[in-house]
Amino acid sequence: MPGGNITGFVSREFGFATKALELLKKIAPAVDHVTFLYDPQQPAAVGIWAEIEAAAPLLGMQPSKVPVRTADEIEAAIPALARASNGGVYVLASPATDVHGELIATLAQQHRLPVIHEFRYFVEVGGLASYGPDDQDLSRRAASYVDRILRGEKPRSLPVQLPTKFQFVINLRTAKALGLTVPPDLLVTADEVIE
Repeated sequence: MPGGNITGFVSREFGFATKALELLKKIAPAVDHVTFLYDPQQPAAVGIWAEIEAAAPLLGMQPSKVPVRTADEIEAAIPALARASNGGVYVLASPATDVHGELIATLAQQHRLPVIHEFRYFVEVGGLASYGPDDQDLSRRAASYVDRILRGEKPRSLPVQLPTKFQFVINLRTAKALGLTVPPDLLVTADEVIE
């Protein structure tokens, strides 16, 4: 904040949602509609939804959104989404969706629904793929700001920074369970492939 006493790092910016949708479409080319699964109390939801709403039609997908906050809402939403063929899901990270990440991944596999999330931990619990800011990179960069401030630099002299490094992770076991063949070019560009 110019002239103020605040600085730091933004953990997300909205443009990465477009890239996540592109990756979902490459992994599951038949997807012709994508549902934004989100916690309505997550402030970033409005901006991410606007990005999805604009990008999905350009990728041949019809966008829709479903708010969820509880396990019961998720258990109702995933099977309902799976009833329509060729659907996919983009899950917005939030405390409500993250605490139920394993449930989302399990239900998505049971109902053969391709899902992409923002962060790697979703893929570790059985999710198909993730694309989003690299949290470890943000932490390392934030540590440098702490060091600089402790050495006397004023926070107002340090610009607020957006993520610069993103992480793409694919779970091949989940892809196989969903009957998807991940293109070789995606495997090569992935930061991590879980087998």
